[in-house]
Amino acid sequence: MVTQTGLDKISQRWSVLPQISVIIPIYNGEQDLPGLIDCLLSQTYPPERVEYLLVDNGSCDRTPELIEQAVNQASAQNLTFRHLNEPHIQSAYAARNTGIRSAIGEFIAFTDADCHPQPDWLIALVQPFVDPDIGLVVGEIKALPGNNWLEHYAERKNILSQKDTLAHPFCPYGQTANIAVRTQALQQVGLFRPHMTTGGDADICWRIQQQGGWKLQFAEQSIIQHQHRKTLRDLRSQWRRYGRSNRYLHELYGVPLTRSLKAKEVRYRLARWLLKEFPMSAYQFLTAKGPAIDMLMTPIDLYCAQARAKGQEESRLPEEARAWSNFQES
Repeated sequence: MVTQTGLDKISQRWSVLPQISVIIPIYNGEQDLPGLIDCLLSQTYPPERVEYLLVDNGSCDRTPELIEQAVNQASAQNLTFRHLNEPHIQSAYAARNTGIRSAIGEFIAFTDADCHPQPDWLIALVQPFVDPDIGLVVGEIKALPGNNWLEHYAERKNILSQKDTLAHPFCPYGQTANIAVRTQALQQVGLFRPHMTTGGDADICWRIQQQGGWKLQFAEQSIIQHQHRKTLRDLRSQWRRYGRSNRYLHELYGVPLTRSLKAKEVRYRLARWLLKEFPMSAYQFLTAKGPAIDMLMTPIDLYCAQARAKGQEESRLPEEARAWSNFQES
């Protein structure tokens, strides 16, 4: 946590703390918004130096009403919340573009409706921008506490940690659940591809680095918490989306697709799990030396791998997303 002394040091380094615009795309966020709003209201970043742009992406639940309530609540606390709309294109990237066009900040931070930014999220996220060569800062994503066995699986695998995407063999990138961008960098390379439904995080981060020549830095202390999937259906949807992202980035950048497992490999891994891994992890659990979820790691791994393979196989990049003129906007 950044103390008041830490905040003072940051202020001294900047002389004047920069203006930040925080953009959150929201689609049917009725269940998630209360938690998000509480976290935004608790940010330690000076309220006069930050605006929060809540972009409704055509919701059909109580999202518009809840955003208006949040705007009024923030106003009473001298915070700036703005209610924007992106009704034309059903895509979080299109919604983010709508926010970018209205943003006034020197830096733009992104998170999502189902995220819980920690109080010092913005303070920690902005620090690396003191270096004028930094155009992109990536914060960390951690799990919200959960009791579901699939949530335990995701925590054990550290799914969503930015450390995985930062280690991408083609080029590092961050997920838009927790990144910040220098506005000048977006003016150089353009906005998100609005017709993409996944993979746009990597695309814009790669353009900022490769076309804009900007550096990326990891701000590990800038933390948001994210709710992991609770059902097999949601987990499958998540990994199919990862597969679609692989396909889109393959078509745009030539990034290799993830190799699909052959049937004999699946049979081998299941046999190894049944004969060796399961008994060993069961013993570890019964002797209080390991978590129960370790007994199911391999079957869930294979389930996720199959879903990702399906996503890769069945997807093709939309032509609208491929076209440069459709997204190079300022």
